[in-house]
Amino acid sequence: MFWDEEIEGLSCDEMTHIQGEKLRKQVKHAYERIEFYRKRFDAIGVNPGEIKTVEDISSLPFTTKSDLRNNYPYGFCAVPHSDIIRVHASSGTTGKPTPVFHTKKDLENWINCMARNCYIAGIRQDDVCQIAFRYALFTGAFGHHLGAERIGATVIPMSSGQTERQLMMMQDFKTTVLHCTPSYAITIAEKMIDMGIDKRSLSLRLGIHGAEPMTEELRGEIEEGLGILSIGDYGLTELGGPGVSIECPEQAGYHINEDYFFPEIVDPETLKPLPDGEIGELVFTTLQKEALALIRYRTRDITHLERGRCACGRTLIRHKPIKGRTDDMLIIGGVNFFPSQLESVLLGFEEVEPHYVIRLTKKGRLDHVSVDIETTPAFWSKSSQDARAGLTRKMEMRAKDLLGFRIEISVVEPSSIPRSEGKAKRVIDNR
Repeated sequence: MFWDEEIEGLSCDEMTHIQGEKLRKQVKHAYERIEFYRKRFDAIGVNPGEIKTVEDISSLPFTTKSDLRNNYPYGFCAVPHSDIIRVHASSGTTGKPTPVFHTKKDLENWINCMARNCYIAGIRQDDVCQIAFRYALFTGAFGHHLGAERIGATVIPMSSGQTERQLMMMQDFKTTVLHCTPSYAITIAEKMIDMGIDKRSLSLRLGIHGAEPMTEELRGEIEEGLGILSIGDYGLTELGGPGVSIECPEQAGYHINEDYFFPEIVDPETLKPLPDGEIGELVFTTLQKEALALIRYRTRDITHLERGRCACGRTLIRHKPIKGRTDDMLIIGGVNFFPSQLESVLLGFEEVEPHYVIRLTKKGRLDHVSVDIETTPAFWSKSSQDARAGLTRKMEMRAKDLLGFRIEISVVEPSSIPRSEGKAKRVIDNR
């Protein structure tokens, strides 16, 4: 029933004691090894030796994604380069990735977190797990792969895309667990209908879905379309990737691996800690990281915490489904990006002007991104329809190379996009 029965069944007091010990060590490690924290602690007059219990964490400074970007690439690395054995990354607003580093111990801890999570979700040794997250710098595919493998399950590293081939593998190798984004699960279900595949002919029984929000309505669509139990998975690349929390089959909240990640909820405006049950911004402090120790990292995700024994028997604290974000990050098909990233792609072409609008809509149940961008008067007056189509294709290809998914781009006549005397409205969200 449990991957780690001792940890997963601890009382609140027992877990708090363990967290306090690990927090003291992690704060000392961050202060001694990361210049950013040493300067930040000194500036506010905090001595790492003053941190005795988890209650003292409120005296520590917050860390944001912009702090990581501003210290790219190695500013937050707390170990010598020779100790790093793996680098993953998420996208940044400037096109530069936000890196995460793993030592040998970090990687082993990550695998243990993912094995625990996969086991909590319901994976067992006799399962066949098909990983349909994209294998790249993105952490998702590797985390799920390593966790399922540690349990002893069979792993099929399919990556994303090639949906007909995905289904062929499911049929031929009797896949029982599908790992992918919620939106891709819907795509697979729709392709099954197109191909005349009866969901009852497959061996699928479980889906583990992360990297983008999954509403209850979308979960219902997945479960109906694939005939499976759909489980939500949560993580951030900055914290190491997936492995932070996951739902159990009770679907009553996401169990946090709180011996590795200490959670808080704070008011996103005042940054004051909020009690359990109140909705606010989710903040995490790593407790066992060697290479990338993060103190009070602001996730920008909005949720609340819930304690008490789950119906599955675990006592790990849970966070509820993410309600939204406090910033303007866009999440499409499991990929996080900012409008400024797309702007850097568009404005890399001399044929266009810096006047554009991004539209977010729904095509069926899936998010869709389209962009209108003006060309220069000279290009518009001299170009043919074929030339404009060629420019569009080039921009779409470059955007896909950066972001990992297709954006529909249209070049439009000069001066056709409304101007603003104040801040330009670049994003129109009609979802």
